[in-house]
Amino acid sequence: MSMEINQVLQQMRSMQIAATGDIGTAPTRLEGAQDSQAFGSLLKNSLAAVTETQQKSAEMSLAYASGDENTDLAQVMVSMQKASLSFEAVTQVRNKLLSAYQEVMNMQV
Repeated sequence: MSMEINQVLQQMRSMQIAATGDIGTAPTRLEGAQDSQAFGSLLKNSLAAVTETQQKSAEMSLAYASGDENTDLAQVMVSMQKASLSFEAVTQVRNKLLSAYQEVMNMQV
């Protein structure tokens, strides 16, 4: 799957060069790999943060449900909303990425 994405990115860059006629700024294959690795690590870190937020919310709601007096209902509700919003944001980003990928794949060369 990542090879397909790298190939699509390479094709997009070559089309950009062909459209602008700017041959001097063509990224090397190594630079493209570094860009995709940076994007991949950013995506991985974002997903890890969303997972952590959801786990924290689940722990807080479980603590409140079990009768822990140190857990405030307002804090539980706020953490649940943060988890919900972060998951919704990730879902929307995924949808936009899939849409962009499908659009690129449907382009005529």
